[in-house]
Amino acid sequence: MRLLRFSSKTFQTDLANFCREAVVPKEISDSVAAILADVRTRGDEAVVYYAAKFDGAKLRAREFLVKSAELKAALSDLPADQRKAMEAAHENVLAFNRKSLPADWIAKNKQGALIGEVHHPIRRVGLYVPGGQVPLVSTVLMTATLAKIAGCPEIAVFTPSNASGKIAPSLLAALALVGIEEVYRIGGVQAIGAMTYGTANVPAVDKVFGPGNAYVCEAKRQVFGTVGVDSLPGPSEVMVIADETAPVNYAAADLLAQAEHGSGREKIYLVATSEEKIKEIETEVQQQLKLLSRSEKTQRVLNDGFLAIQVGSLSEAVQIANYVAPEHLELMVKDSATKQLVKGITTAGAIMIGANTPTALGDFTAGPSHVLPTGRTGRFFSGLRVSDFLRRTSLIQYDAKSVVKGSEVVAAFAAMEKLDAHGKSASIRLK
Repeated sequence: MRLLRFSSKTFQTDLANFCREAVVPKEISDSVAAILADVRTRGDEAVVYYAAKFDGAKLRAREFLVKSAELKAALSDLPADQRKAMEAAHENVLAFNRKSLPADWIAKNKQGALIGEVHHPIRRVGLYVPGGQVPLVSTVLMTATLAKIAGCPEIAVFTPSNASGKIAPSLLAALALVGIEEVYRIGGVQAIGAMTYGTANVPAVDKVFGPGNAYVCEAKRQVFGTVGVDSLPGPSEVMVIADETAPVNYAAADLLAQAEHGSGREKIYLVATSEEKIKEIETEVQQQLKLLSRSEKTQRVLNDGFLAIQVGSLSEAVQIANYVAPEHLELMVKDSATKQLVKGITTAGAIMIGANTPTALGDFTAGPSHVLPTGRTGRFFSGLRVSDFLRRTSLIQYDAKSVVKGSEVVAAFAAMEKLDAHGKSASIRLK
């Protein structure tokens, strides 16, 4: 763990340097570019090659697509308690995200013209679901459910297989539960390449969604413009803001919960109002770490990506949070202070309020999607929502009366911008 003090003269530089470590190094960027170029050129052949190289899976191109019978069997065989948990989470995700479905509207502007907006689902979307050692079953619910609410006609899901070409049964069950029928056992950069450029066996998509490791996140960044991307949700982040009331064991458990993703590029922040509280939480982290099954990988994250910051006030904590723009932000402070923090912090992906709200509840069941921006991209990206799966089109309709008023404005702008044809296109309708 590294410790910074807000009062230090070098604090801003030290914090910026720590955050900058989340930027992918040139070797990752170059590797991603090479893989994408290869998939674009060789298609399925390249996808097969990288699936074997990185996942150990000896797949044939015709085996990319998961058979519907496999999806149905996974749901049928799912233990009752797991199905109950999925259904409870799915119900909350549906309820929350249906509320954010934008409505079409039409009205008149001051010139008397009809104006409005209509929304259409994106025709074909590609959803990336991390798999491998940690199959993120919950990501299925947090992405596919939103695409279903939006009414996207084609939803293709991509997730890596193990060396035997198999996908975790619980993940397949979740896909079946949500009603996804097109699933590819492809992961990594090669999956982003396949869904972007298309191959003989994988039709290209219009927009890519979902979280991933540093390589997947960088791949999404590089293909943006060829396809749309939802945001850049990479390795996990959490920031815990703790005052003297914060339960030490809760804070430690929540820091470890995000560190255990274990890629080595996670960022774990502890912002506390006293050095004593920081030391207590750090000691508790090490005690709880001994009981975790993924302790070795978690320790690596703690060694490289754990930053503690001592602040003199919660207003200083607000400044730090707004700079870092953490993916997950937990407020373990006295009740009277939460309103001030929620109002002041404007860049967090999701805010968990109070000591009884661990990030895991947001990850799995609360309702909002857990696909959130990382690496300070929360300054300009928001968490995944239904509107990300929609296109908005403006509607404009002038008639013989309203065009008279509108043409006066057009004439003025055409003169200012020296665009005669623009002006004439409106004035010709006045004759």
